[in-house]
Amino acid sequence: MKVVYIEPNKNAEIREIGSRLEDMQGIVGGSIEMTRPFNDPVAIISNDEGKLMGLEPNRGLTYNNGELYDIIVGTFFICLARPDSEDFESLTDELASKYLKMFYESEKFMVVNGVLLSFKCDTEHI
Repeated sequence: MKVVYIEPNKNAEIREIGSRLEDMQGIVGGSIEMTRPFNDPVAIISNDEGKLMGLEPNRGLTYNNGELYDIIVGTFFICLARPDSEDFESLTDELASKYLKMFYESEKFMVVNGVLLSFKCDTEHI
């Protein structure tokens, strides 16, 4: 299935991956967790225990005002996840382009005066 594939410290890319549970678990390095933070019928698939395992911070999730509210750790991917289906599917070209653009640049995180901040950095230009 076509997904947006996102590794820490690397630019996001569109990839074809297997749709079996074992394929998805291999990508995230363990049990999968599905998060649906967007209005589109897509899901973020990440490692369910990534934070407990100390996986590397990868990308931030923000509110509409840009305020950071969570950090996804470890390698993850974004796929189609229709609310009326239990299956994950390939992204449409439109959704793949939208989420590739949204998550393309890698991020670094720091706390300044008690506020968690993220900074984007395009790894192709480092």
